[in-house]
Amino acid sequence: MAGNNPTSSEYIQHHLQNMTFGLHPENGLGLAHSAQEAQEMGFWAIHLDTMGWSIGLGILFLWVFRMVAKTATTGVPSGMQNFVEMMVEFVDNSVRETFHGKSKLIAPLSLTIFCWIFLMNLMDLVPVDFLPMLAQKIGAWFGADPAHVYFKVVPTTDVNATLGMSLSVFALIIFYSIREKGFSGFVAELTLHPFNASNPFVQALLIPANFLLEAVTLLAKPVSLALRLFGNLYAGELIFILIAMIGLWQLPLHFAWATFHLLIITLQAFIFMMLTIVYLSMATEKH
Repeated sequence: MAGNNPTSSEYIQHHLQNMTFGLHPENGLGLAHSAQEAQEMGFWAIHLDTMGWSIGLGILFLWVFRMVAKTATTGVPSGMQNFVEMMVEFVDNSVRETFHGKSKLIAPLSLTIFCWIFLMNLMDLVPVDFLPMLAQKIGAWFGADPAHVYFKVVPTTDVNATLGMSLSVFALIIFYSIREKGFSGFVAELTLHPFNASNPFVQALLIPANFLLEAVTLLAKPVSLALRLFGNLYAGELIFILIAMIGLWQLPLHFAWATFHLLIITLQAFIFMMLTIVYLSMATEKH
């Protein structure tokens, strides 16, 4: 992929490199031709493959559910309607059992998170060479060097995508905490627990320690959400790439790993959804 006869290292690195678009200090605005150029583009560079697939799969989710909702019938339901109703009921039950506050946002948010992440994870089952080689051929039609055409098809193997989703959840945690407890209550939660004392002077001395512990606990939520999803899918993608390098025996090994990986794909989407519900439920508690 990184040339006519790439080494194992070049093959792996090529598959793990995103299609990066940004402003290079020397080459100007355009696509990065190497990992070094992508790094030199800095923070504001965009991973076009991650953005394209994540937005496209999000639109697919919305289109399918909207189509089913418009054609739903009280008679004999279609297979797709059965599937959508099963998903909605499953998420609704999870929210009812876990979320103890009152909000019309949590159930649709949870449904979106689960289905969207599942679809993005599901791209990991596409053969690792199929779409990248197609992207190389399309790039060659426009005069690009195939060795410099990078294309990752699993958005959740990009830490930028998983961190973006987790930061959105983090913003909701802050919003619900302040809405339910007020700004002063939110600050008190960060500074007066877990250590407290009846003496005001002693309590004031404990504020820095309390704030440090609570701030670490609060900030660990989005970080753990992002890195858990990214780490599991990145490792799974890497194993698929290593299997693709074997040659003759890759098909049975690919099938065996894909069967097992299907459980990981579903489980990681479920964990992200459930932790989101739990964190938002904790944010609405007024104890």
